[in-house]
Amino acid sequence: MGNVGLLYVGAVLFVNGLLLIGTVDGRAAAPINLFVGGLQVVTPTYLIIAAAGDARAISLAAGLYLFGFTYLWVGINAITGWPQTGLGWFSLFVALAAVGFAVHSIAVLGDRTFAVIWLFWSFLWLLFFLVLGLGLDRLTRFTGWVTIIEAFGTAAVPALLLITGYWSDSTRLAVTYLVVGVLLFGGLWFALGRRAAAPVSVPHHA
Repeated sequence: MGNVGLLYVGAVLFVNGLLLIGTVDGRAAAPINLFVGGLQVVTPTYLIIAAAGDARAISLAAGLYLFGFTYLWVGINAITGWPQTGLGWFSLFVALAAVGFAVHSIAVLGDRTFAVIWLFWSFLWLLFFLVLGLGLDRLTRFTGWVTIIEAFGTAAVPALLLITGYWSDSTRLAVTYLVVGVLLFGGLWFALGRRAAAPVSVPHHA
């Protein structure tokens, strides 16, 4: 069930990435954020109740709330026009929590690749904090492209592989994910993040 939710996380991240680079309007992105945000709150609640006290199952579900609350907040802000600062500071909390989930993933769950994926999510939500919480608009376009890349690399593709039974964790896969991600984001930074072009105004996203 959580794997299905991860697939739609890829969808909402894709739309929100397009929102950040100025392709999609904030109100147009609101429905998918509300749909997926609701899903990412209902799903972990069900999984935790069904876990019947199983600590491993609960830990796998607990982190989903971080994303569910983010997307609901994005959708609500897009509709109401409320300030984004609160969402930005919540994103810092998510970024820090994601580091903890990364450590838990490798130390307790033994899932090396998803430990790396959690670190990439931490990086992405840190960018959301910098753009929304601190108002660093010059990072908006870079953040948008990172969001689009992570939509597929950390959500949609892993979800499809998990759903179809083709996902197989290994040290090699984890290292490959880490190296490719660092190189890709580093190259993207030099291509976009350091341009002297005028920054894109921050729309209602996340």
